[in-house]
Amino acid sequence: MKSKRSGWKLLTILVLSYAVIIAVSVALGWDKFIVLDPKGPVAEVQQKLIILTGLICMAVVIPVIVLMVYIVWRYRDTPDNDAPYQPNWHDSKLLETIWWGIPIVIIIVLGIFTARDTYKLAKPPVTDANPITIQVTSLDWKWLFQYPGQKIATVNYVQIPAGVPIRFQLTSDAPMNSFWIPQLGGQEYSMPGMAMQLWLQADKPGKYFGSGANFSGRDFAHMQFVVESKPQAEFNEWVKQVKASSPELTKEGYTQLAKPSTAKQEFFSSYPDDLYTEIVDKNGGIYMKHEMDSMNSGSYNGSTKP
Repeated sequence: MKSKRSGWKLLTILVLSYAVIIAVSVALGWDKFIVLDPKGPVAEVQQKLIILTGLICMAVVIPVIVLMVYIVWRYRDTPDNDAPYQPNWHDSKLLETIWWGIPIVIIIVLGIFTARDTYKLAKPPVTDANPITIQVTSLDWKWLFQYPGQKIATVNYVQIPAGVPIRFQLTSDAPMNSFWIPQLGGQEYSMPGMAMQLWLQADKPGKYFGSGANFSGRDFAHMQFVVESKPQAEFNEWVKQVKASSPELTKEGYTQLAKPSTAKQEFFSSYPDDLYTEIVDKNGGIYMKHEMDSMNSGSYNGSTKP
């Protein structure tokens, strides 16, 4: 009798502990977890996918934990335990159907929703505004942002107009990294010789955290950048200010910038027109030139020419 009470007590503690964790998370608010605090349409789609995945996992994990506790208690080795003993039991079609069927159904459901959202997010968010392009290069240990339409460049700082789709073209002139603005969308790799693409959008003005999400050497922790979303008029004014008050980025200046070091925010009024293409081409050759042409023509991943 004492063992039975102990088993139920342990089960009660586990269930209550899980309930406390959920209650504390809700009380703190989802906005404390920036991954679950979307500020744009891309992040909203991904948040729903994260929540769906979490709920499905809980639907599996909670019953498994409860069954584990029950089985340990029910079939414990004590003199007064009346659990049936079946030494020759070896097969149950019902149980095998359950423990193979449920994972298969889960994988199918997650696969359908993940594939649907992946293809959906390969295109610009639906909006009446014309998208802009920002070319991103990950360096040791800093981020370089080039604005082909505005002819300016920045280091460790990005300003974007609110409500406008942003096409980030990503490459690396250093070890591979992962470009991440949690409140606007998921990660995308930046790789030497590759020109990756990521669509993001901020619905409202605000300031967001950006970071490299890969280990990339000694000062990888400093690979953080600020993202500010501003109304279109303020964004246009900022571009004019950078053009009027900042130095130009020359190829010699880029060579110095690309050397392994940390950096603060920097702004440049201009940069060589072919700088990004050269960065991609020097590691990727003719094939990656073709990829760049496809992206710029609008035939890459359903993108549209800005």
